[in-house]
Formats: sequence, C-alpha cells, structure tokens
Amino acid sequence: MQRWRGLEEIPEGWGRSVVTIGSYDGVHRGHQLIIGRAVARARELGIPSVVVTFDPHPSEVVRPGSHPPLLAPHHRRAELMAELGVDAVLILPFTAEFSKLSPADFVVKVLVDKLHAKAVVEGPNFRFGHKAAGNVAFLAELGTTYDYEVEVVDLFVRGEAGGGEPFSSTLTRRLVAEGDMAGAMEILGRPHRVEGVVVRGAQRGRELGYPTANVETLPHTAIPADGVYAGWLEVDGEAMPAAISVGTNPQFDGTERTVEAYAIDRVGLDLYGLHVAVDFLAYLRGQEKFASIEALLEGIANDVKRSRELVASYEVSYEAQRGESGPGGPGAPETA
Repeated sequence: MQRWRGLEEIPEGWGRSVVTIGSYDGVHRGHQLIIGRAVARARELGIPSVVVTFDPHPSEVVRPGSHPPLLAPHHRRAELMAELGVDAVLILPFTAEFSKLSPADFVVKVLVDKLHAKAVVEGPNFRFGHKAAGNVAFLAELGTTYDYEVEVVDLFVRGEAGGGEPFSSTLTRRLVAEGDMAGAMEILGRPHRVEGVVVRGAQRGRELGYPTANVETLPHTAIPADGVYAGWLEVDGEAMPAAISVGTNPQFDGTERTVEAYAIDRVGLDLYGLHVAVDFLAYLRGQEKFASIEALLEGIANDVKRSRELVASYEVSYEAQRGESGPGGPGAPETA
C-alpha cells in the first residue's frame, strides 16, 4: 500500500481512483463498512482505492487545545486500512490555511486535480470544507460537474457497547477512558492498543520479581482508566501474554501516570529503547495500595494468574471462531 503525506507526494500521472475521506480514528467497525465499500467499488471499476485523512486532528486546528485522545496513530490506521485492501493512504497536513478551503475548492484541489476521483464513498454525516459547510448532497452536486459519483454508506452499527449507542470513535474513547475494554473491543473489532517506546522507570517491578516494560506513550494517546488489565505486549511482531498496570503506582506514592506491562513467563527481556504495543483485553481491578509488600506480591501473583487464563481462553475462542467463519473481528471475553 502506498502512503503519501501531502498532495505533492501523489505520483505524477496518477489516474482515476475511488476515494473516501475522514479522520477514521480507530478504524472501527463502522469505518470498516465505508472503507470496505470504497475498496469493493474500486475493484469493480478496476482502479485504485484511496483513503484521505488528516494530521493533526482538525479539531486541534479549529479549536486549539481540543485534540481528542487518539485510538490509533496514523501508522497503525494505515496498517488496518491495508488489511482492508486499501491501495493508498493520503495524509493531508491540516493547517489553519487548509481549514479555510471552501467545500468547492477542497473538491477541486484534492478530489479532482490530484486524485482524479471516479467515485467517492462516505457516511451520511460527512462534512468538509471551511466551517464544515460541505455535506454529501453538495459533494454529489459537484460530482455532476466533475465526473465522479457519490455513494453513501450507513456506518451506524449498534451492539451492546455503550448501552446500545451507535458505534463511533467518540463512544470508543469514552469506553476506553472508563476501562471498558469489552465495549471498546466490540466497536473496534479488536483489542484497544497503546504504543510507545520502552523507557527506564523506578525498576521496582524488577526488584519484586515482575519486571515491567514502562511504555512512554505517543502524544494524545487514548489511555484506559487506571487499573490492572490482561492483554498482550507486542514486540517486533511477537505478542506475549501480559499483565498490564495503568496509573500512578499508589503503593509507592507515585505521582506520574504510567503504562507498564509484565510479559508473563518471559525471562531476560531487554526492551529499553524499543517501540512496543500494548493490547488491552480485559479489566481486572482498580489500583490499590496494599497493607504490605507481601500482600502486594500476592495481589500481583493473582493478577498474573488471571491474565494468563484470560489470554489463553481468548486465544482458544478466537482461533475457534476463525476456523468456523474465517478471519474477522474477535469477540470479548467475560471477566470476573
């Protein structure tokens, strides 16, 4: 899959394409419907599919200080889009000047002059251009002038998450902030992921016999609520079952909020300086300050035991699901 940052990186002579535009933070199951339809339409027409997205999030430019927590960084979104069959991703730097483009100018500069859109696939609430003045009706109206079709896809998937609210990035961020990993997983179709570089911490975990990877998360990352979780620590493509702690470490009167992952049953890992991913499967408990180090060690041992069991159970059920229906979005396990 090709990745371009800015209009100037689009190859010379780029032909017709099917385009979809949006922030697509998280590439959740609603997003997957739109992107999947764009890919399918491109294959029907025998031309490439392109996803257009923005960096930074438009809200940060329009309303400075309002940048939402991100469910996935751009490189992760691109990976997920590639899995859906997308041929190219265009990341447009969203500047104050760019935000002032009228809807008509946006269409001409991006869709017509550069991407030569043959078809545009969007959700019903898609808005674009200065002050979000453009909508799908206006997009379709311009299509009659510039020779592209517009297809609107209903992205409003519902499930149990959020009490039956329509799936959205906003709902997913709320569930992550509440520590509801099962709800977030239902919307995303996979565990919520946090990424960053492993840095040196206080190394108390090592002293206690449970060395953890202290992950310095990427800016604006959507980090789950403080507590202990079961999940995975992924390094260089290897996903290791993990017990994960998020919070300030009240046992030792900590003040800095951290994400730390203990790779279960792994010995001698040296991860300092490596970029890693932490996938959150299930919430186990809130943060606690134990009465003694002995009680703390007993609590950690129980966290590790439960994490090992939950991850193993999930992996067995997911493989069974794949065997029955092929690759697809995993379901969430029940937790005690």
